[in-house]
Amino acid sequence: MKLIFVADVVGSPGRRALERVLPALRERHEPDFVVVNGENSAGGVGITERIARGIFGLGVDAITLGNHAYRHTEVYEYLDREPRIIRPANYPRRDPGRGHTVVEKNGVRLGVVNLAGTVFLASARSPFAEADAILADLSGRTDHVLVDFHAEATSEKVAMGWYLDGRVTACVGTHTHVPTADGRVLEKGTAYISDVGMTGPRESVIGVERELAIKRFLTQTPVKFETAQGDPWLNAVLVEAGDDGRARSIEQLLVPASG
Repeated sequence: MKLIFVADVVGSPGRRALERVLPALRERHEPDFVVVNGENSAGGVGITERIARGIFGLGVDAITLGNHAYRHTEVYEYLDREPRIIRPANYPRRDPGRGHTVVEKNGVRLGVVNLAGTVFLASARSPFAEADAILADLSGRTDHVLVDFHAEATSEKVAMGWYLDGRVTACVGTHTHVPTADGRVLEKGTAYISDVGMTGPRESVIGVERELAIKRFLTQTPVKFETAQGDPWLNAVLVEAGDDGRARSIEQLLVPASG
């Protein structure tokens, strides 16, 4: 099984990068599944039904979200209706949407799980206990499991990787928009990386216009952030796994979308 996971798509530059680069990645790597984090795809925060449909139209199998999942109220009904898009599972259960899904292709079943961290982020329940409950629910229903852990603290992400080692095919981190250099297969067979990065403008401060972000740090006054445009890149990982559900390799895909 080959899986491409694409990191946080940021605004229109990120969507254009996805549209431009993903077809070439498909042709080169021939993945069985493609999963995309669409957390910031609508103007830099959240997602809408129109944008989600556009991402699915690229042949994406599932979309994960994060702490901006509910930024646009128009998407709430869509989150309830469309099983291929998921928000953090450890948010309040009454909230719109679901926290995990199963997608199937050519007889292979991939469970996709979205969790949110609790360090510097708000969540209703522990992501560790939530992971246990979801894996129990998915038992016998999947051949592979991918966990998108949307969290701020690297310590919490690393701890989750070790906690899930041997129980999921891959545990990948999102949210900080900066790709980390610690991608590896853990000792029991789980592919892990603390943060996959960002699909969007690299000439920015994690997707925001540089001057606006710098002004906020200099003045400590409210500044309206706008999505930057320059030098868009696609950040992703390619995970390969055996029939036993264990990862064999994880490779970073850091691809410029211009030029």
